[in-house]
Amino acid sequence: MESKGLPSNHSNDNRENRVKRKEVLEKKKAMDELIKSASADKDPLSSFPSFRHFDRNGLSIYLKSGCGDKLSSSIKQYIMRLLKANMEAPYGFEWPTEEKVKRSEMVAPEARYIFVHEAPSASTSEILTMSERKRPSNNCVEDRGPMVGFVHYRFTLEEKIPVLYVYELQLEPCVQAKGLGNFLMQLIELIACKNRMSAVVLTVQKANSLAMNFYLNKLRIGENFVLVLSRYVVSTVSPSRVDPLIFVQLGIEKSYEILCKAFDHEAKAILEVMIQTH
Repeated sequence: MESKGLPSNHSNDNRENRVKRKEVLEKKKAMDELIKSASADKDPLSSFPSFRHFDRNGLSIYLKSGCGDKLSSSIKQYIMRLLKANMEAPYGFEWPTEEKVKRSEMVAPEARYIFVHEAPSASTSEILTMSERKRPSNNCVEDRGPMVGFVHYRFTLEEKIPVLYVYELQLEPCVQAKGLGNFLMQLIELIACKNRMSAVVLTVQKANSLAMNFYLNKLRIGENFVLVLSRYVVSTVSPSRVDPLIFVQLGIEKSYEILCKAFDHEAKAILEVMIQTH
């Protein structure tokens, strides 16, 4: 009598590998669709109408959405002028190279923007005061008042985790330290959660002490805030945490940190929590 052979370990392994590959491909497809769907929303402010205006601490601000491949020439010029004014010093000798990178990043189709405009009803004295403080531009008006800052962000994957990555949050000095940064970061977190992103991630130059202190120490709960604006942490993917001994041995120290705030357990485990090794 001919006996039926039992399945070999090799065939079982092949079957398990096929199942795992299928799961990986399905997860990747799902993540790609999630990013595509999030990026398709051209006006995230329509979901949060109360965030179109900021009227606090002597500021009257309007917010407006935008896309990188739809920027007017005046807005492009404004963005680069404000970036140079705010970031040339923190970048130091790296700025000429970074300026070219930022000029390219600025107009990418996947770039999403929140433009910060002064309200048209601002008084003449307020406008003159802002001009006296050497604002980079006073002519980017369009259908709002003059622009006084912007947020550039994108939906992407970080360590296979869907995240909203803040490329830039730039405000003119005259509107800083008045709660507007908190307001914008709350909006960013709401946009991230609405689009099922697992974290908000951003890069900060170490030399930019004001920005580092803002994200690591200053973010707080504000009046009528829906989300708790807890502090950000240095991410596990930041150069100083990946393998700092390598950089010490090579005499290389990166000039930036990657910060993050995770919203779920998987993202926290991958982006925030360092695994202790002995």
